[in-house]
Amino acid sequence: MAASPLNKGDFVPDNAPAPQKVQGSLLSLFSLKGKTAIVTGAGAGIGLSVVRGFAEAGANVALFYSTNSKTPERAAEIEKEFGVKAKAYQVNLKDAKKTQEVVDQAVRDLNGRLDIFVANAGIPWTKGASVDGPIDHYLDVVQTDLDGTWYSARAAAAHWRRQKEEGTDLFGNKLENFTYGSFIATASMSGHIVNIPQFQAPYNAAKAGVIHMVKSLAVEWAKFARANTISPGYIVTEISNFIPDETKEIWRTKIPLGREGLPEELRGAYLYLASDASTYTTGADLIVDGGYTAP
Repeated sequence: MAASPLNKGDFVPDNAPAPQKVQGSLLSLFSLKGKTAIVTGAGAGIGLSVVRGFAEAGANVALFYSTNSKTPERAAEIEKEFGVKAKAYQVNLKDAKKTQEVVDQAVRDLNGRLDIFVANAGIPWTKGASVDGPIDHYLDVVQTDLDGTWYSARAAAAHWRRQKEEGTDLFGNKLENFTYGSFIATASMSGHIVNIPQFQAPYNAAKAGVIHMVKSLAVEWAKFARANTISPGYIVTEISNFIPDETKEIWRTKIPLGREGLPEELRGAYLYLASDASTYTTGADLIVDGGYTAP
């Protein structure tokens, strides 16, 4: 009989350590001082807001971008404003090899360690009903939103596993203040419901896939990293610029809070999952949608 692929010790360690007593004040748990975070899709919108929040909390930050040429300028501004290391990297997240290479380079550049990875990059479906939608657009959406998240997770996990097993950074120095890696993927309320009146089946499917994939990774990675998703509702960013105002008015009638959210209103959710305030939170999906999915 072939060996079982299941290793109980992967997610229910027989020698599981006793819970560590929380030290310091509650607010101190939210500090990211001395830690390193990578955020994809960081040139604008949710990603940029998250990067700024992490930098304010003390983290060194890598801003990954695809086409937003202003991202290096944003990184320089963040470095100056918050006194942390901030560096921009252009990367095609649909290319697994390139993704790994750029993640490795960012870790080398930012103190040889990785604590947090936010897989935030994503693009919308803009072609209406799927029966008429072009295949190349479908592939672009799914490869960016789902495959890119998987490639990012895989690249980050290799660092967290090594750090947990060896207790050192890339340069052999003892790691300080490292408990687990934290992987956070930006999913969407569209992974829970079917949006109306617009049609966007490929996007919805990709985001539903992100949620379930990350829950699965939370089990696989239990020894060295936590994995969670955040599912925003309608947020005022460039990703929805193609939507006509009359459609957005329909959205607002379905949101109990009566409005779209702002990127800044997501910072607290990301900081919670990134920090030691959430050391017992893994496999979770946090919906931040103004109540849209509540009814």
